[in-house]
Amino acid sequence: MSRTRIERVRAAFGIASLALQQIEDNLSADDIDQEELAAILRELIEDTDPPGGFIPAVAQMVSVAARRAEQIEPDRDGDASCPLHEASALTTDDAGQRLIWAARALDPQGVSA
Repeated sequence: MSRTRIERVRAAFGIASLALQQIEDNLSADDIDQEELAAILRELIEDTDPPGGFIPAVAQMVSVAARRAEQIEPDRDGDASCPLHEASALTTDDAGQRLIWAARALDPQGVSA
């Protein structure tokens, strides 16, 4: 196992965590209105082709892990890669669609995602 690689992943996760905290702070601001909340939700799912949104980017990252697991898992039986592929699909299909529905409920006239 490459210690340097793990350390880079930890550092990147730390940066991503800070960015997510900033988004969370904006979502919880007292002066946010429904149109602005809808716009922020749309940003999270802006596009189905990463890096056009947070949710698609997460799904792509999990898909990369799934493809790598396919190559290295014992017996190539799918015990690791199959759940990862399913997690990626659920992220875009389920979470993404629910964000779209919420944004439309908050601001039906807003730009559709």
